[in-house]
Amino acid sequence: MASSRRLPVSLLFFPFLFTLSHAATITVINRCSRTLWAAASPGGGRRLDSGQTWTFNVNPGTTGGRVWARTGCSFDAAGRGRCETGDCGGLLECRGYGQAPNTLAEYALNQFSNLDFFDISLVDGFNVPMDFSPTTGGCRGIRCAADIVGQCPAELRAPSACRDPCNVFKTDNYCCNSGSCTPTNYSRFFKERCPDAYSYPKDDATSTFTCRAGGNYRVVFCP
Repeated sequence: MASSRRLPVSLLFFPFLFTLSHAATITVINRCSRTLWAAASPGGGRRLDSGQTWTFNVNPGTTGGRVWARTGCSFDAAGRGRCETGDCGGLLECRGYGQAPNTLAEYALNQFSNLDFFDISLVDGFNVPMDFSPTTGGCRGIRCAADIVGQCPAELRAPSACRDPCNVFKTDNYCCNSGSCTPTNYSRFFKERCPDAYSYPKDDATSTFTCRAGGNYRVVFCP
């Protein structure tokens, strides 16, 4: 698992708690001015030029779902290559999670009380602005559209991205391996710019959102 943290508590409800419903449709839109390579687990991956859209379905009961953008990619005709950020094992069609730093849309479908749980996470860093919104059910969407790359602290800077402090410093107060961590100056940097997003692994209270299960979702890069 590429993430520097465990999934939020709210995204770990037991799969047998979900109620049966139709698969959710997730639509990914690239509104950035450059080409990106969208990635999803489950879902695979797709090149998206500016303005292009990719749609795929996710089964009810899915937990640990993610969508993210990859930048600076180059793939051969067999779909093998590398990306500057968000790379998933050198494959165009991802079979697992991406490499940090990358902005993450995370979700768990049809969980406790017939709810979907979803969030935007910066715990693995930031590479592309993102909006993650339900398109049915009248539920509130979430967004992280700040210029985090441009304002990134010098010690976290990476090409076209802002790294997370866990991967930079590898200490427990940033990685929360003991489960007792609290906000830091670095997590506050992310939280002040994107209040809806996870800024450190224990940021559940202000960063996990719900919607009635059975709906569809949209992820927009550069909203």
